[in-house]
Amino acid sequence: MGPVPEVAAVRLAVRRCLADLDADASTGPVLVACSGGPDSVALAAATAFEAPRAGRPAGAVTVDHGLQAGSAERAAALADHLRRLGLDPVEVATVEIGSAGGPEAAAREARYHALDEAADRHGAAAVLLGHTLDDQAETVLLGLARGSGPRSLAGMPASRGRFVRPLLGLDRATVRAAARASTLPVWDDPHNADPAFARARVRDEVLPVLEKALGPGVPEALARTAALARADADALDGWAATAYDEALAGPGVLAVGTLAGLPPAVRSRVLRRAALAAGAPGTDLTAGHVAELGRLVTDWHGQGPLHLPGGVRAGRDRAMLHLSADRPG
Repeated sequence: MGPVPEVAAVRLAVRRCLADLDADASTGPVLVACSGGPDSVALAAATAFEAPRAGRPAGAVTVDHGLQAGSAERAAALADHLRRLGLDPVEVATVEIGSAGGPEAAAREARYHALDEAADRHGAAAVLLGHTLDDQAETVLLGLARGSGPRSLAGMPASRGRFVRPLLGLDRATVRAAARASTLPVWDDPHNADPAFARARVRDEVLPVLEKALGPGVPEALARTAALARADADALDGWAATAYDEALAGPGVLAVGTLAGLPPAVRSRVLRRAALAAGAPGTDLTAGHVAELGRLVTDWHGQGPLHLPGGVRAGRDRAMLHLSADRPG
């Protein structure tokens, strides 16, 4: 008899992921980022089964954030279990959480930094992350609440650089059933249910209300929306990259005529790219800043320069838009 259907579904997702890796890019291992939670446990178990059959070495990294008592002991025990699955190398990465951007963002930054360092040490071909379709739906809702445009509605990519998410097409119930069928113990991080965190509130309060009001299938619909928004955003970003090159007349100088002929969705992307290139930090550059920059192109009546975050000054001189570091005096 074969595995239960949920285990088979997770294994198939991992098998397809491994097949998609560029065999010429790296002969190093794939590393599973495993927290000990059910999603990453299911991913680790499936990878331990599929990687040898694909001729690809596979290991794991578990990150100890040090946020709960006994976290070091849990991480060490998990690493032992992962080794018994046959994963190698397996390591525990201990991180310190800062405060920039709030606790969720700080923990995420520290975690990805640790995973990047582990991947560098081992020459990893990819780092596999256990995000599911339900995680994608939550990400879309959080992006919608921020109001930061179609890129935030695009959710998490299936792959970005060395980070790959094989389970984005599977719902959480399927993945967790696969975890229960594995030989690994599963630990649920209490932070995942802590209402102090926005994602926990979306998971436990917002999505159930939406499904009650609109019927089942809301997470699947949001995940489809993310895929469509990502395709559109990628296409617009590609168009904007070409348009930026065409409009660039020199360092920090853009031809207004070229910008004026662009659709607003493309022009705003070109202007954002120009502001970033001039030194404006992406974390502080808002849609409002970009809109004001656009007015120098479409509604200019001789008004003075615009001051952007990071000490960037933008001004228009007839047919040219200039962006540069603002040096008073």
